[in-house]
Amino acid sequence: MNQHDKLALPVGTTLDRFIMRKQEDFPYATGELSQLLRDIALAAKIVNREINRSGLIDIAGAYGNRNVQGEDQQKLDVIANIRFIRALRNGGEVCTIISEEDEEVIQTGNVQGKYIVAIDPLDGSSNIDVNVSIGTIFSIYRRVSPTGTEGTMADCLQTGTNQVAAGYVIYGSSTMMVYTTGNGVNGFTYEPSLGEFFLSHPQIVTPQSGAVYSVNEGSSNSFSSGMAAFVTYCKEANYSARYIGSLVADFHRNLLKGGIYIYPPTSKSPNGKLRLMYECNPLAFIVEQAGGKSSNGRTRTMELRPEDMHARCPLFIGSKELVEKAEEFLAQEEVVES
Repeated sequence: MNQHDKLALPVGTTLDRFIMRKQEDFPYATGELSQLLRDIALAAKIVNREINRSGLIDIAGAYGNRNVQGEDQQKLDVIANIRFIRALRNGGEVCTIISEEDEEVIQTGNVQGKYIVAIDPLDGSSNIDVNVSIGTIFSIYRRVSPTGTEGTMADCLQTGTNQVAAGYVIYGSSTMMVYTTGNGVNGFTYEPSLGEFFLSHPQIVTPQSGAVYSVNEGSSNSFSSGMAAFVTYCKEANYSARYIGSLVADFHRNLLKGGIYIYPPTSKSPNGKLRLMYECNPLAFIVEQAGGKSSNGRTRTMELRPEDMHARCPLFIGSKELVEKAEEFLAQEEVVES
């Protein structure tokens, strides 16, 4: 490279340009899904701004209410929820939204919209006050009800195999948006001075194995025998325990470096704690597209049928070999108990 070329190195491919180039990969390449992804990216930029100044304008900390999950809402939970719903409503492509923060289905008024969005506006928000990475998780489905009408519960309670796109935004040392439309996984890093996401992690492939396990061992006294045996296996294999407490942050690390994230059933939470529609399905779609695996310990996550929009399920997700090894321990547990 000559001196002249070095003076103005290319900054890379923007998210907008990448989406437009890949539009032909979509099963319904008419532009609506492209616009929807751009709407989500716009809301993510706004939420990123709010997070970065939260300590300066008193929007960190608890809001004073509990959400439908029974969890204390943080102020930024409420702000992120408003920002994403507003962006999706104004974009015009979404007829119905379900959010982890709202008890009921949200009708946008866009009855011609072809898409349903399930979203966790701010995952890990309890970690905001201590500057730990947090994130947004989203999932996109095509509606099954006829256009021209409001979305229905049948639109919202589709299995994960029907997702047309899914992704997450991680707000950390850098802000990244990672998503899939069923043709691999790509990651984009936000450049705040230009206000753009740039392609930084093309065609992400997760390692088939790894040496990291991520689980809250503070609940180990209520693990099943198979789960406890798997944790012992990890320790005896000298795997590293890494648990941040923000699902997006733990998942993102393991996606890039290899490992397994587990939120198992416990005696206190026999169905696990994570939400199938807002957290498990979208991350399952991403990890499978990257060559990994996701299950509830026995059944593929994306084949689980949701009983309601806030249904919970256990999650074993990450490198394929590690997830399969965990499933082996759980299957042995079933044999012993039978």
